[in-house]
Amino acid sequence: MSILGGKKAVGGPVQLGARGAAPAKVGGGGAKGAPGDSAITQVSEREFEREVLTSELPVLIEFSADWCAPCKQIAPQVEAFARENAGKVKVVKVDIDRSPMLARELRVQSVPTFMVFAQQRIVDVQVGAIGKKQMLAMVEPYLPRAEGAIKPLELAEAIRQGMVTAVDTRDKSAYDRAHIPGAAHMPLDEIETRLAELYMLADRPVLYCRAGDKSKELASRLAEQDVAVAFLEGGFLGWESDGLPVERP
Repeated sequence: MSILGGKKAVGGPVQLGARGAAPAKVGGGGAKGAPGDSAITQVSEREFEREVLTSELPVLIEFSADWCAPCKQIAPQVEAFARENAGKVKVVKVDIDRSPMLARELRVQSVPTFMVFAQQRIVDVQVGAIGKKQMLAMVEPYLPRAEGAIKPLELAEAIRQGMVTAVDTRDKSAYDRAHIPGAAHMPLDEIETRLAELYMLADRPVLYCRAGDKSKELASRLAEQDVAVAFLEGGFLGWESDGLPVERP
């Protein structure tokens, strides 16, 4: 009987490519360590369906083993990632020696192996030791997104197609130093009294501030008044960190 309970959404065989640090080969054994006060859920074949397949949150799985040195080296990063993203991502660990049937069914051939399950299917796989940044990159496409949120690359493409106008809500001096190409300027504290002007722009407005938090809060407040306004997730800092062009005087 399939460990996955015949869930068709899981799909066919998973082809694992060697990405990240060189993994240890599957095999060997070891004594079970104390779980301690961890944000990571230890999952066996018995709990897999309940903890992973029926999870409403995206699930990051680390397949590991007690004898795996790279697994021990990255353990603090996996734990930190689990704590920092609690409530957004479920992080679980599967010991391949204690769940060999599950490891075979998911074609796990070395440890550590990381998999992301979302909506009852495998959506990403990486083999080898990875850090928090790579873990986030694996799960980020499947995280719940706030209403009206637009990612930097999405905004760049929408601007290129002439679909939207970025609206810089920072103070005028920050806007004058550097801003998203073609962005209009409208201070954050004036937006609610200038909504008609905002929607008179040639294209759909997308608000942005320095880090995205203030424009997100404003968009949420306006949504409560049935006024839909999009905002840039991560703000101007997120735009810059993605290496997108900046207009300077």
